[in-house]
Amino acid sequence: MSMLTRQDILEKMMAQEKPKCPHCQVEMNIWEVPDFVMGDGLGWGTPYLYVCFNEDCSAYKQGWNTIRDQYSHNASYRCMCYPDTKQFEYIPVFSPQGGTGQIVDKQVIEDQERLKEQIKQGFLVLAECYTNKDTNRLVLMVTDANMPSRVRHKAAEMLGDIGTLDELEPLRNHRFPFELLQKAADDAVTKIHERFYTRECPFCAEIIKQRAQICKHCGKEVAGQ
Repeated sequence: MSMLTRQDILEKMMAQEKPKCPHCQVEMNIWEVPDFVMGDGLGWGTPYLYVCFNEDCSAYKQGWNTIRDQYSHNASYRCMCYPDTKQFEYIPVFSPQGGTGQIVDKQVIEDQERLKEQIKQGFLVLAECYTNKDTNRLVLMVTDANMPSRVRHKAAEMLGDIGTLDELEPLRNHRFPFELLQKAADDAVTKIHERFYTRECPFCAEIIKQRAQICKHCGKEVAGQ
């Protein structure tokens, strides 16, 4: 028998009727389990669960008082259910927002599919840019905040391979919001310099030859700098 992938399990859960919480009779949400394990340390056994996030659920409301009285902690619990079963249990939460970041709904799925399509189209454009040596478009893509991060990262790598000295200034002047993306841009600058045997003057930042002794732009001595 073939094993179901995460995507298979999610699609199956999205297609079938969701169980109702036995405490409040409200339809439960699909919930993506976090990376850390609970209980016996063996893991959840499934990448997704059904969890009741109804704020008026009697189990959830009563849980705050129960845990505070018995354990002196500010916490509660929400009812959960394993897929394809009627096995209802509880998971602890330590704030009203606890666990809500892992809720999966139709909008989340649509956003994920939209991102996948943007990445797919972005890589098609990247391949075209690489073939045509369209470095101007690569610069636009790597600096476009609306582009998926994976596409921008790949565009930076390509600029390192085929970029010219004209692309150095845009890469240097743009501040990227993510450390990995900034590093990819910095690496591209380094590779371009290596390919053209150039470097930047440490005093005026103008481009000079690697073996230059005196900067032709500011006149400073750059030997050993």
